[in-house]
Amino acid sequence: MLLPFSYAVRNLYRDRTRLLQTLGGSALVVFLVMGAHALNEGMRRTLNASGSPHNMLIIGKGSEESVQRSEVSERAAGIAEASLSGIYAPLGERAVSPQIVHMADLALPDGRRLRGLVRGVNPKALLTHPEVAVIDGRFPGPGELMVGRLAWKRFGVDAADLAPGTTLNLDTATLTVSGTFAAPGTVLESELWMDLNDLRTLAQRETISAVVVRLDTGDPADVQLFTRQRLDLELSAVNEKDYYARLAAFYAPVRAMTWTTAALIAAAAVFGGFNTLYAAFASRVREIATLQAIGFRRVAIVVSFIQESLMTSLLGALLGAITAVLVLADRVVYLSAGAFRLGFGPETLFAGLITGAALGLIGAIPPAIRCLKPNLPQALRD
Repeated sequence: MLLPFSYAVRNLYRDRTRLLQTLGGSALVVFLVMGAHALNEGMRRTLNASGSPHNMLIIGKGSEESVQRSEVSERAAGIAEASLSGIYAPLGERAVSPQIVHMADLALPDGRRLRGLVRGVNPKALLTHPEVAVIDGRFPGPGELMVGRLAWKRFGVDAADLAPGTTLNLDTATLTVSGTFAAPGTVLESELWMDLNDLRTLAQRETISAVVVRLDTGDPADVQLFTRQRLDLELSAVNEKDYYARLAAFYAPVRAMTWTTAALIAAAAVFGGFNTLYAAFASRVREIATLQAIGFRRVAIVVSFIQESLMTSLLGALLGAITAVLVLADRVVYLSAGAFRLGFGPETLFAGLITGAALGLIGAIPPAIRCLKPNLPQALRD
């Protein structure tokens, strides 16, 4: 026979200090676990979605890990377009886009400094990146730039500071924001796009960073063969999907660190819960013995303790989950490769609730067993 559920509920309020400590510890652990899970999911999804298996990056040899370090002769774009077959060509326009990727220092008219990724492009970039859609204004021309819809969060400014019609200073040039673009779920949304020739001049470059080729019926192996044959250009070809997969692998230690931090704090909370519950249950040894004396089995008492602990930890988990959603949802995290939103979804919520339940189980069973070990006559005398 089990103890009434109301018995476990009443015991929650016997020591309100202990209740608040357990609630706070559980809420903190769940908050951190959900934050770590959201960070990992957001980074994984964004980097996976940023690369297209149809796109090949023609970059400088030895720069396969970073487009920003790559240097490619601009004539490589024309040579690749003329040499490769099977290129995606809507309305006869072949999707071959020369690009410059440059980390630049910019300034708002009021003097505030910004630092972010600027991509020099021409209109063909929209063919190689079909996920990009201009949602306000227009594609940038000379003396203009177009901002990703997450750029204002990336720079920590108001959205109005980067609205179409506003200006930014890049070195000695004043650039007008021509529009805003969206590229859902990709790192491109935190970038600034501007005219390729303008950026080449302002960055004082004689080369470009990469040539993006979007294939239709073409074979990626043909692009790799092309780069190997043109020894004079010193090129290498990487599938865009593989490039971002390497970036994801590069940031694996960051993801591991977040999980390690969450695990260490969870362990501290569990041991703290042990101490709290040991103290609480130890003061109820005679009460526990009395329950046994009137006919309740030890298993029933352990189940009641677990109910009591689970109610506390799950309530703390609910508070932690609500706090995580309010504080972390829609947050943008920045990497050198771009920015991404924290990935809050059903899996993140599930991870938080499972963590709360595990805290309740792990925290209750050892203290309960420890307090039930004394034999009944001894426990009644204590």
